[in-house]
Amino acid sequence: MIRNPVVSGSFYPSSASKIEGMIKGFLPQDKPAQTEAIGCILPHAGYIYSGKVAALTLSQIDIPEKVILFGPNHTGLGLSFSLMPKGVWSTPLGEVNIDSNLAGLILRNSRRIKEDYLAHAKEHSLEVELPIIQYFKNDFEIVPIAFLSDNLGVLIEEGINIAKAIKDYSACKVLLVASSDMTHYEPEAEAREKDNQAIEAILSLDEKKLMERIASFNISMCGCAPVIAMLSCAKELGASKGKLVAYQTSAEASKDKTSVVGY
Repeated sequence: MIRNPVVSGSFYPSSASKIEGMIKGFLPQDKPAQTEAIGCILPHAGYIYSGKVAALTLSQIDIPEKVILFGPNHTGLGLSFSLMPKGVWSTPLGEVNIDSNLAGLILRNSRRIKEDYLAHAKEHSLEVELPIIQYFKNDFEIVPIAFLSDNLGVLIEEGINIAKAIKDYSACKVLLVASSDMTHYEPEAEAREKDNQAIEAILSLDEKKLMERIASFNISMCGCAPVIAMLSCAKELGASKGKLVAYQTSAEASKDKTSVVGY
């Protein structure tokens, strides 16, 4: 099965050369040092708004050959915990294979994550990450998982289950990528204040604190579920601290500070 792009030409350019040129324009002239990372969070809006944050983050990571993508399900299609276990995802930069062996291990380790293609058919949150990863890594395989749940305990449990599968999979290292934007459509000062609350919880790797702050401050962070699952998984794999690489709002591109989205 080939999963063809659905937001190519809208969220990001439809040609490889334009994508590469756009990403190159986001990066500093001096190449940053790369480090190993267990996981990261990338935004998933149009590249003109959020591509710089994603590119700067990935530019500092030594990306391994396997990447698990944790994304929110915006469409409501498919299952609550949806994994596409085999096939190919196509982008203007080429095709990316799904690692069916790792996907199978995750399915066997979880009683909630199920094989499902429908949730991924029109969902943009994972698709937009792929060309940016491809820019920095020529050859890698993915496992795409979409989340449609806000149950903290369940999300933490599923993160642990995914970590168990990774531990059973000794082929090579794995990078966890959670896809999320932050506050949506609020004045920039308020958005930054709210997002700082969420970022502080994320950097301390505290899933419960993140969920509490999202509720307390009414933070419209669309990828809360995949971020919580990723944090749980990362800690089970040995993560002990977080690092903020970049944060910005859509005002950097739009110049409109009256209603922004945070990344």
